[in-house]
Amino acid sequence: MRHATYEIRHPIRSGFTLVELLVALAITAMLLAAVAVAFNASVINYRENEEIYRAINGARQALFRITSQLRTATAVDPNSATNECTMITADGKDLTYRYDGTAKTLYLVTNGDTTDPDYRLCENVKAATFTKDIVVEGAVTKVRSVQIALTVTAGGTEEKLSAAAVIRRNLD
Repeated sequence: MRHATYEIRHPIRSGFTLVELLVALAITAMLLAAVAVAFNASVINYRENEEIYRAINGARQALFRITSQLRTATAVDPNSATNECTMITADGKDLTYRYDGTAKTLYLVTNGDTTDPDYRLCENVKAATFTKDIVVEGAVTKVRSVQIALTVTAGGTEEKLSAAAVIRRNLD
């Protein structure tokens, strides 16, 4: 007689052990943390770039406005301080562009109208100078040209911009 033998088979396991799941979870957490750090750095970098872009763009627009008015000015004050430029524009307005170091702002001041407030032309300005090329013709002192240098800051970035304008009426 034959004896029947029975094999005991272990069921086939499908799935992961607890240790495998914990290792996979730890690796996933590290990858997500790295992605979060990279994303945060990207957002910070974007904000800093946006700040410096706005500061530089504001300074460029201010320089364009100043140089345009200087080129057509009927007169520029040769005695104004290096942090300001006073002129009579082609349409007869008495204007001063003045840098205030404590406020770190470049202002447009309308000298003929003391009732209106000074216009903030550009902010985040660390330094601004107006260098005038002065000539004396006969008994008349004229400003032939003006060089403008602005240093703007935003965040930890500092940029220098410059422009120059020749006063066309004084080219004789």
